[in-house]
Amino acid sequence: MSARASARHRRLTALTTLAAALCGAAAAPALADNSVTLYGRLNTAAEYVTVTRATDGTKPGGLSRLTNNRSVFGLRGEEELGYGLKAIWQVESTLSIDSGAGQIAARDTRLGLQGPFGALFMGNWDTPYTTSTKGYDPYYPTTAGYMALMGNGAAATSDNVENTSSFDRRQKNSLHYQTPKWNGLGGAFAWGLPEEKNTVPRNPALYSFAAAYDRGPLNVTLAYEIHHAYQTSGRNDDAIKAGVSYQFPSTRISAVYERLHYRTATGDLTRNSYYVALVQQLGTGSVRAGFTFASDGAGSATETIGSVRSGSQTGAFQVTVGYDYPLSKRTALYAYYSRINNRSNAIYDFAINSVGVHAGADPQTFALGMRHSF
Repeated sequence: MSARASARHRRLTALTTLAAALCGAAAAPALADNSVTLYGRLNTAAEYVTVTRATDGTKPGGLSRLTNNRSVFGLRGEEELGYGLKAIWQVESTLSIDSGAGQIAARDTRLGLQGPFGALFMGNWDTPYTTSTKGYDPYYPTTAGYMALMGNGAAATSDNVENTSSFDRRQKNSLHYQTPKWNGLGGAFAWGLPEEKNTVPRNPALYSFAAAYDRGPLNVTLAYEIHHAYQTSGRNDDAIKAGVSYQFPSTRISAVYERLHYRTATGDLTRNSYYVALVQQLGTGSVRAGFTFASDGAGSATETIGSVRSGSQTGAFQVTVGYDYPLSKRTALYAYYSRINNRSNAIYDFAINSVGVHAGADPQTFALGMRHSF
């Protein structure tokens, strides 16, 4: 073999070896794909928002905007450990289509174990109280979501001091246990660890519980949550809610009752709220409607906590109606109208994509949006 042929042969051998190595490297992750899932949700809408005149005469003008309805991007997986035990993990990040912003692990993120005993994990995760009824709302999580009047706002991610008002929350630094399902019965518990003890003059912590019966067309749930020393030392806030949802052949009806109780340095503050939702198949798509009513706040507390305050004319109601049209199993177009009617001393605003309101003003929005899941 000539020197030129020998050199050509060496180059060919080297290229073949490199190609084989690259193919092997590409094939290696494919084996891991059996236990790793890439997923996400892209959800954005064009909205026109207006606010009626407030009690003090303030009247903001109309606003056209592009809103992000909690789009997400994530990875989840599991590893079989033997004896029915497996490691479970998830990293879920925020993703804003409208602004390009985002943060890794800012949403449901965990590491734990799952087995015949259920699931035990730690991380940054929705509380059982939040999870128990959020599936009842066909507009969760959008501007029109029921969190405006249920749960007292939405804490997308919070610890024990960043947001001390909302009972609709994802809790940082939390430990969770979910029971196995037995004939449709199941439960969950979460503990928001008191890591802020050394940074605030109290010892705040969170305890969240939920139980549910979910079988066939029927779902019934009961949830309870305690916020220890959130407002002041030695006093606890708590919330309780009960919900029921039933799926008929082409109709789903859901209802929730909730009572919030805050204990502050000046006294107690309570508020009741009620929610009903209807999803009715109509042709290819579905008509979706929700109605929420929040009563006047009651009690001797002088503080306003979130949007809840004590006194007359501090209640409100929210009406939302719209239509959802699927283009495929993963993609849909939707439109809705939502309005919050505040009494003269009420300050309720949209929980997601808020607009800012003064007492007695009524925010409303018209939205055209698109949603894609992968």
